[in-house]
Order: sequence, then structure tokens, then C-alpha cells
Amino acid sequence: MNLLKAAASVSAMTLLSRITGFARDTLIAIFFGAGAVTDAFFVAFRIPNLLRRLFAEGAFSQAFVPVLGEYRAKRGDEVTRRLAGSVLGYLAFWLAIATAVGMVAAPILVYIIGSGFARDAAKFDLTVLMLRICFPYIVFMSLVAFAAGILNTFGRFMAPAFTPVLLNLSFIGFIVWGAPHFERPILALAWAVFFGGLAQLLFQIPFLRHVGMLTWPRWDPKDEGVLRILKLMAPAILGVSVAQISLIINTSIASQLGDGRVSWLYYADRLMEFPSALLGVALGTVLLPSLVRRHHEDSAEGYSHLLDWGLRLSLVLAAPAAVALGLLAVPIITTLFWHGDLFGKHDALMTRHALIAYAVGLVGLILVKILAPGFYARQNVRTPVKVAIWTLAVTQLLNVALVPWLDHAGLALSISLGACFNAGWLWFLIWRSGGWRPEPGWAEFLFKLAVALYMMGGAIWYTMGAERSWFEIDAAARAAKLALVILAGSSAYFAALGLLGFRPRDFMRHS
Repeated sequence: MNLLKAAASVSAMTLLSRITGFARDTLIAIFFGAGAVTDAFFVAFRIPNLLRRLFAEGAFSQAFVPVLGEYRAKRGDEVTRRLAGSVLGYLAFWLAIATAVGMVAAPILVYIIGSGFARDAAKFDLTVLMLRICFPYIVFMSLVAFAAGILNTFGRFMAPAFTPVLLNLSFIGFIVWGAPHFERPILALAWAVFFGGLAQLLFQIPFLRHVGMLTWPRWDPKDEGVLRILKLMAPAILGVSVAQISLIINTSIASQLGDGRVSWLYYADRLMEFPSALLGVALGTVLLPSLVRRHHEDSAEGYSHLLDWGLRLSLVLAAPAAVALGLLAVPIITTLFWHGDLFGKHDALMTRHALIAYAVGLVGLILVKILAPGFYARQNVRTPVKVAIWTLAVTQLLNVALVPWLDHAGLALSISLGACFNAGWLWFLIWRSGGWRPEPGWAEFLFKLAVALYMMGGAIWYTMGAERSWFEIDAAARAAKLALVILAGSSAYFAALGLLGFRPRDFMRHS
């Protein structure tokens, strides 16, 4: 399997997801703006989203995919299918209990995440109501992650990568056609989450049937594979929860700073997640099953080659994305979100501050998604957990220092610097353990990359003009000018890489 081609197919589906996601966020900005009701929804949506990242895409996937890959490689598809049934039964049972408890405890959860909302009873009650509507999303998305783990193990990457598009389409439909029929239109967003999650789950079923892994749940909590997954999940939950605890703390701090902060951070975070998902998630998704195979083949050299390939490709793609996000913060935000009075010029500028702060850590954030699978593939979850715990401590110390000075942008900057700390330490540890042995030419590679970034930055700076000019032209002109600036910057970057000797074939790699 050509890994670059597989990563490109996942990125293409992710790109479609992000495009529809930007359409969704643009509509939210136009119809609901950045204020009290959007803050309420973003907090309500963040809670099941945090649990999804913690259990579904986080600890569960990190433990499930390596064990499933080992079963398929050593025991065959029939035993693998039986393991999947046992895992599904166990997962469904505990998800049902967690959802029931979460819906009952919604006021407590809202107080923990958005403690500042308690000063406004109407805002607090609205958040609780929307959280109860959204909460089943964690059930749907955990089962989607279960299906995605199976499909990725079988080399079927495109279907799982496409599923987020369905959530975005649900949002768009509910905003445009559903919101006018609600007494409180913002509730349409909560119902969009519910039905979007259900659609993603149903979409996976035909693909599971196609690979012969559509199975009924089996209740066998003593199954050897289930116990191994649970054993791996224990430290993984701790590791992933550290990152989510950081988000919870930051959201709580933002809720204390006043109306709009949660929304500004949300819009900036959505822009930052575009390259993060397009590059980091796509490469990490493709790398993990391949690294698992290399590990079970006892191919240390092949394992190291894959990691080296992933790291170089990540830097080639992530570094220009970080520079572009920082330089083009105002053009991007005004083009996507500044379309009416509900999201005004002040909101655009405040979102700009957060986006620039997030751009600082984009490379680190993407590298973590490449480096962490290097440990997970060897079923070593403890090392990333230890690093994550230290990262939490560093992030919160940075909050203490930066938030009084930079307000909500200090929260974003602390996350960025924490991500860089996380990536740097993981990189050092995987090198020291021998899992990654640098291939020749890294110093030359980094020098050429820096030159190409300089050329790209100059092209963007020259063509974009003054930031204030983006508030003086209409929406169509902003979109056309932004496309021109991006074209100029990307052309300068890839032309410079080509002149410096980079070739696409240099990044071809087979699993």
C-alpha cells in the first residue's frame, strides 16, 4: 500500500469535511454571532466532544487498533471478528450507562466546564438543556470510532475520514431549514449534533459488512482481547484525559473572562484544526496500522523509516500552514465569519488574536499526532501519558503567566507552547529508545525548509496588503483576494522547494 496515496485519500476526505465545516461555522456566525447563546452552545457541545476525544478517538482507539491489528496478523479474520463482537458488547453496555448518568448530571457538568455561566441563570439553563440533547452524541461517536478502528486496520481509510461531513451537513440543514421553526433557534444546533452523530454511525454499517466485520455485540467481559484492551486503555485514558482536563480548565477560565471569549476561541480553534486534521490526523491514521505491522514483523529498520518519513512529511506540510495561519489571520476570519452585525469587527479582531496564538503551536500539535503512534504501535502507552501529565502542568503554569497579560489569547498561546513541549519531549524519547534513528540529511532538510518558508512568507506579506484593508472590501472581493494570496504563497513555497531539490518521489513510501 502506498502510504502517501493513502494519506492523500484521507486528507481529501478530511478536506471535504473541513470545507463543509467552514460552511457550517460561517452560518453559525451569520445566524447566531459570537455572544451569550453561542457561548452556551459551544460549552454544551464541548462536553460530549471532550468525552468523544477521551474515550472514542483517544484512549479507546489507541488501545483497540494495535490489539486488533495483532489479532488479524497472527490469528486470522474469524478470531478478529469474535474479538470485535466482544469489544462492541462491552463498549455498548458502558456507553449506555455513561450517557444516562451524563444527562442526569448535566447541571454539574456545565458548572464544571463553564462555571462563569452560573452568574446568568438563563444562560446556564440553556446550556444544560442543549447538553442533554447533545449527550447521546458520545454513544454514536464511540461506536463510529469502533467501526473506524476496524476499517483502518483493514486498510479502508476513506469511509471513516468522510463521516464528519455528515455532521456538518446536519448542522447546515438544521441552521438553514430547522432554526426558524424553533422557539429558541439556537436549539437547532443541539439537535444537529444528535442527528449528525446518528448519521455517521449508520453510514459505517455497509463498509463493515463489505470487509466481513459487521458483528453483533457479545457479552464476554473476560475475553482475553477485551482485557488486554482495557489494560492498555487505563494509562491511555489518563494520558488523553490530561489534554482534556487542560481544555476544561481553559474553557472554565474563558467563561469567567466575559461574553464572547468562548466563541472567539471556538472560531480560532476551528481554523487551527483545519490543517491539524488535514495533516496530523490523516498521517497518524495511516501510520498507526503500518507501524503495528512493522512492530509485529520485528522490522526495526522499517519502523524507523516510517517514522522518519512521517516526521519529514509533517514538517514540509505543517510549517507552511502555521506561517500562513499567523500571517493570514485577518483575511481568513473576515472572509469566513465577518458577514453581519452578530459577528462584528471587534469579534474578528479578538478571534485574530487567538488564531495567531494557536498558529504558534500548530507544528507541535501535528507532530504529536505522528510521534504518539510510534509509542502506541508498540503498545507503550505509559510514555506518552507521562509526557502528557507534564504538559498539563506546563500549560497551566503558562496560563497563570499569560492570561492576565493576553486575556483569551493567553489561553490559546499556553496550549500552543504546551503542544511544542509535548512534541519535543516525545521526539527526544523515541530517539533515545531507538524507535527512530534519523536518516541522513536532516540538517540540510531543515535549512532548505526554512528558506522555502521565508520565500512563502514574503509572497503572502506582499500580496495581502494591510490588515485594515480587508474590512473595507465586500465579501466577494475578500474571497477572491484571499484565494490570490494563498495561490501566491503556495506557489512561492513549492517553487522554492523544487529549486532546492525537493521532489514528490522523495516522500513516496509503502507500508
